[in-house]
Amino acid sequence: MMDALARFQDDLQAVGYVAERDLVSTLDLAVQMRKPLLLEGDAGVGKTEVAKALSRLFDCQLIRLQCYEGLDTNAAVYEWNYQHQLMAIKLQERDERSASDAEKHIFSRTYLLERPLLRAISQTESPVLLVDEIDRADEEFEAYLLEVLSDFQITIPELGTVKATTLPYVILTSNGTRELSDALRRRCLYHYVDFPSFDKELSIVLSRLPNIGQRLAGQIVGYVQGLRKLDLRKHPGIAETLDWAAALVNRKVAALGDDPETVIDSLACLLKTREDREALVPEVSERLVARAS
Repeated sequence: MMDALARFQDDLQAVGYVAERDLVSTLDLAVQMRKPLLLEGDAGVGKTEVAKALSRLFDCQLIRLQCYEGLDTNAAVYEWNYQHQLMAIKLQERDERSASDAEKHIFSRTYLLERPLLRAISQTESPVLLVDEIDRADEEFEAYLLEVLSDFQITIPELGTVKATTLPYVILTSNGTRELSDALRRRCLYHYVDFPSFDKELSIVLSRLPNIGQRLAGQIVGYVQGLRKLDLRKHPGIAETLDWAAALVNRKVAALGDDPETVIDSLACLLKTREDREALVPEVSERLVARAS
């Protein structure tokens, strides 16, 4: 009889996400406990796709907060619609309402612009909240986010405290560009997402590109896996593998060894820096093709 984790794993694969059992187990705990899940790993290993898969699986809204240096509450939490407030003030000058009533009207939810964090806790049905690349945000914002995730409420001085209508499923991702605080790590469940094994990456390619031949798919994955062992500035992720596979299928390539020129010409799908492109000379590519065949 299939256990609950195996069913969850199959459900994720049905919506397009291939995951090992240890990630499925951690994800299941996060869903059941409604604890934020911190996914750490190199860029391109599929961390963001976890949140997208959950959204598809639960048929709920995906709310994404893309982090960057200098991110503040205006972009992440809320801000007032000042232009509409000014228009309302002009209109109220003709009314006889008191200053207190006028202020309450101006600072009401009508003029509040919800940004991702406030929007995530204001839904009537639990959404998936993706806090992407939290390591790119400042430490001050990380501390603020920790407070929000601890109580799932946000204080707006003009309105008071807004408590969560429903608890969102929270996924945080980090590429490890800076060390995250111990406080944030304690608040979250944790999983390190590594580059996929050959079998997993092959399953991903075959599921995303069902018309690709088994032979070509295996060669593509073998080539990319070999590429990741080289001393490159940026190793290709799963998205790059899929892009390259789609490009080769589009160019009617049946096997890598049949058309080495097309392989070289299509490496723009895999290599994203000048240094890496110059490092992969045809002789190195030929060796990778030979090993993958």
